Amino acid sequence: MSDFINFIRKQGVIGLAIGFILGGAVSKLVSALVNNIINPIVGLAMGKVGNLANATLTIGPVHILWGGFVSALIDFLIIAAVVYYGFKTLHLDKLDKKK
Repeated sequence: MSDFINFIRKQGVIGLAIGFILGGAVSKLVSALVNNIINPIVGLAMGKVGNLANATLTIGPVHILWGGFVSALIDFLIIAAVVYYGFKTLHLDKLDKKK
């Protein structure tokens, strides 16, 4: 059992688990921000769309749902920025370096 505890301490498994849980929470928060605030504003700026996630391009019988893709892209970019700046602000880049 002590080998297992030492492995967890050395490998940072607890920190990884906490980061995973917080990442899920941040993802939900950012998705709510994008879907409920950013998409409607961008949709209004584009004219008659109203909500960016519902924007489509119709070519004959085909409906291309480009708004959903752009919404997911905005979601990804915000999450990536939060992770990057959080990582740099907390100086986590120096955490795993050998001393």
